[in-house]
Amino acid sequence: MAVIEGKRLKTVSVTKEIQDTASAAYVAEEVVSDNSSGGTIWTFSAIASKNGGTGYIVKAHVLSETTAITPRLTLFLFNAAVTAELDDQAANTQLLHTDLAKYVGKIDFPAMEDLGSGVSEAVATPSTTGNLPLAFECAAAADDLYGVLVTRDAFIQVAAKDMTIRITAEQY
Repeated sequence: MAVIEGKRLKTVSVTKEIQDTASAAYVAEEVVSDNSSGGTIWTFSAIASKNGGTGYIVKAHVLSETTAITPRLTLFLFNAAVTAELDDQAANTQLLHTDLAKYVGKIDFPAMEDLGSGVSEAVATPSTTGNLPLAFECAAAADDLYGVLVTRDAFIQVAAKDMTIRITAEQY
């Protein structure tokens, strides 16, 4: 954990292998996850310094091993597991009324780009249009946040390639 100007910063990284059997041709507003039948939520473990902890997300970074893709992605964040659709390439169902009490907010990533780095990436910060900083409060018995990743644009993710989301938070 880094300390900058008296603030405790913590970065949590989650990696998933996306579409493990075939290349995925996503259309807009589909879930991006690890399995087309039994997808799992993106879990950002111990993002807070304690159970029920609070903070601000100050940076979010999404990276894909698939090069030369340019989708805009949205990460819906919650302080508990949700009832939403989690299967890869399924139509997005968030925000569900039943999940509103758990809803923290969303991070809109700018379009991904590949500048010869070997990965496609996008970064959301307070100086971009990503809804940051984003205040959060974890559930009373947890220090985690949970996410549902959704594409806003069509793109093709190559089979068995990883996607990683890193969130940096100021902990309070």
